Amino acid sequence: MVVTEELADELPAEAVEEAKARAATLLLAFRHGNQLAYDHALDRLFEEHAEREVTTLLVWIAAEAVRKAYAPEVGDRVLRGLARRAPADTVSVAIDEETADAARLLEAVEAGDVGEVRRMVAATADTTFLLGGLLQAVAMMLPLLPEGEAREVVAELRRRHCGPVPEIPEARAGL
Repeated sequence: MVVTEELADELPAEAVEEAKARAATLLLAFRHGNQLAYDHALDRLFEEHAEREVTTLLVWIAAEAVRKAYAPEVGDRVLRGLARRAPADTVSVAIDEETADAARLLEAVEAGDVGEVRRMVAATADTTFLLGGLLQAVAMMLPLLPEGEAREVVAELRRRHCGPVPEIPEARAGL
């Protein structure tokens, strides 16, 4: 067991772990292009005035990733290249509404083309637009369902994702 001495101006170990968790949340939102989650996590950090410690942790995480992925001289070249290409405004996650084609996504799902679905999701810079389009498509389809069908779909989703639920009578049982 290694015992370290805490310096006067050092964050307590518990605060470091909490900051790491906040940094990880921010990184996951950025990595998956979830602008809303990213903005929410960033807003919380600014409210808590923890931006410096989280920025430090993000830099540490990035440095560790570069150190593990590249030889030292290659890692430096990669970082210099990133620095040269950095946009002038790095406040938010890049978004591209044009690449979020929910119609193509629905066609791929209907065709059972898992590879195309994965490719589309991976290629969409901000998945919130893709999911928003999908939600809009579902909302447009709901009025076309026979009465009670939507409740059955919801009940099936709850069974699959939430475990057992109280029995919901099938809408078509009386037909």
